[in-house]
Amino acid sequence: MAAASGRTRMPSPPQRPTRQHPAAATAALHPRNRHQGRYDLDRLVAVHPPLRAHLVRTPGGGQSIDFSDPVAVRELNRALLASDYGIAHWTLPDGYLCPPVPGRADYLHGLADLLAADNQGAIPRGPAVRVLDIGVGANCIYPLLGHAEYGWRFVGSDIEPAALQCAGANVRANGLEQAIELRRQHARGSLFAGVVQPQDRFHLTLCNPPFHASAKEAAQGSQRKLRNLGGDTAAPRGRPPPLNFGGQASELWCTGGEASFLRRMIRESAAVQAQVLWFSSLVAKREHLADIHRQLARAGVAEVREVPMAQGSKQSRFVAWTFHAAAQRMGWQAG
Repeated sequence: MAAASGRTRMPSPPQRPTRQHPAAATAALHPRNRHQGRYDLDRLVAVHPPLRAHLVRTPGGGQSIDFSDPVAVRELNRALLASDYGIAHWTLPDGYLCPPVPGRADYLHGLADLLAADNQGAIPRGPAVRVLDIGVGANCIYPLLGHAEYGWRFVGSDIEPAALQCAGANVRANGLEQAIELRRQHARGSLFAGVVQPQDRFHLTLCNPPFHASAKEAAQGSQRKLRNLGGDTAAPRGRPPPLNFGGQASELWCTGGEASFLRRMIRESAAVQAQVLWFSSLVAKREHLADIHRQLARAGVAEVREVPMAQGSKQSRFVAWTFHAAAQRMGWQAG
């Protein structure tokens, strides 16, 4: 799904071109996504037998898993990673963010299309493409999927030593030390500074930012999600209920929430613009898009892309921006 030209949505002045994905009205999983339709649970159980213990019977007589159970979701992820991406070893401590694999893969496919649009329609593959994952987390999901799908090399950064320790264990267990490098962000409140080194050159940056503004808001979001999944929202006094996808504090919330985080990312991106072809981030809340476009206009970016994504009833999107004009982008990839 290569991005196509669309109406300019940036505020003026100044004007900056923004393109929206052509499937904006009918967003669905990317055509290259391996997870179209229902999961083939028999195939997944054959590859990862521990998943069998978490199968449940649906009212219609079919098979599923209990998506409100964090252990079941984690075993489903292990089965998907092993069967579809050749990732034989994947561990995740209790309480850490357990990402939905199809949605994470969609983000990567959209980014691949972004590079293809400046490369005569061909997706650049292999280790010459370098990607920076801001907030790689204990799950290390984007580097693992991105390397499996496209052979890209990754740098993953995180502020939490425990998260980096687990991510590193996953990298080593799959023999990917040459493809995935992990770096500690020591400065709380910084995103690129301290991580991007003078010699670095990245085709892409990606990020799944914390979108809650406080621990209380995160707990309320947990309760809503569990109610939607039909799960038990009861929890010990003073503690939020467990989420099926988990999440540590730094993964779920930050001061000011998603809007503040993205403003900071846009500001910081200007300082390393010469070293990055395309910056990007997931945007969970549609109401933040107008402010994002205003901030990008003020930063003086050359172009913005807004790409919708969907999995089931969940609607999401990512926003990407570059400080390089089209001719510069083609030269970057050719070099």
